[in-house]
Amino acid sequence: MGTISFKQPPKSLCILRLSAIGDVTHMLPVIATLQQQWPDTKISWIIGSIEYQLVKSLPNIEFIIFNKSNGLAEYQKLRKTLSGRRFDILLMMQVALRANFISLLIKADLKIGYDKKRSRDFHGFFCNRHIEGPNRIHVLDTFFQFIEKLGIHQRNMDWLLESTEKDLTYTQQVIKDQTTVIINPCSSARKNNWRNWPQQDYAKVIDYLMQHNIGVVLTGGPASQEIEFSNQIIQYCQKQPVNLVGQTSLAQLLALLEKAQCLIAPDTGPAHMGTVADVPVIGLYASSNPERSGPYKSLQITVNKYPEAVQKFNHTTVDQARWGQRVRDPEVMKIITVEDVISQLNLCLDIN
Repeated sequence: MGTISFKQPPKSLCILRLSAIGDVTHMLPVIATLQQQWPDTKISWIIGSIEYQLVKSLPNIEFIIFNKSNGLAEYQKLRKTLSGRRFDILLMMQVALRANFISLLIKADLKIGYDKKRSRDFHGFFCNRHIEGPNRIHVLDTFFQFIEKLGIHQRNMDWLLESTEKDLTYTQQVIKDQTTVIINPCSSARKNNWRNWPQQDYAKVIDYLMQHNIGVVLTGGPASQEIEFSNQIIQYCQKQPVNLVGQTSLAQLLALLEKAQCLIAPDTGPAHMGTVADVPVIGLYASSNPERSGPYKSLQITVNKYPEAVQKFNHTTVDQARWGQRVRDPEVMKIITVEDVISQLNLCLDIN
């Protein structure tokens, strides 16, 4: 219990956080703080192969990439990579069975994980220390509890990533000098996890923006579900927005967000990339609680219908619901109205 004290900063620290995009962006201020407070500590980060593409430009970080699609062979590869190495500290910042198994391959004096309230998949058995503090907080604030356990209580709220000239040049070809809203409409497909707003409603918002001479760019990943979802949106539009779904890298998307005036997105990784890019994010939240997983710097303009949804579909209140409890009903996102989103756009873009 309590803070771990050090006579001097440790020589080595390993972070175990494989995924997902949003959670990886939440890691960035934590890493910035570690580098500021312990500049001589060597930091290694075990990270997923897709997520690495977003953060690979971070300075002074040793990335150890884990590609889960390779199955058992990837564990064997990681064992070989880590053979003969020992870290002073391992921060086990992911509660997942895969991450627990990976931790067995990492030799470290201190293995710090989540407390009992936030553990699952026997996570607690793989750690010898646990974070402390309130648990009904944002994921990013939870990540800071790991380094607070190490005695670091300052925060350097720097998201660290900067786009290259090549990626910024690409954005100039797309956005040019027009006021532009980026819409990343589709979250990744997960069973019984409904986070996508209806296509017809997106189309009405796009029509509203284009009537006010505001450019609209659709973005998203290469999955067929995302491409089909966006194509259906366009079919409902009076005028076609720019469609870049499946056509950008993560780095290009980040550069686009840096150039845009606003982002609209549900609970998905690009919403948190908007935080990295310092662009206002109108998050669309009904099935999940933005106080836990919303765009960190834009909670005041996020459309938050979670309290209404959790009462209607789960028959409980936010205060009574388990922290992180989702509303698993295919109708849940319909609680958000077009007027809800347009109202936030009017505030964000000063549309009269």
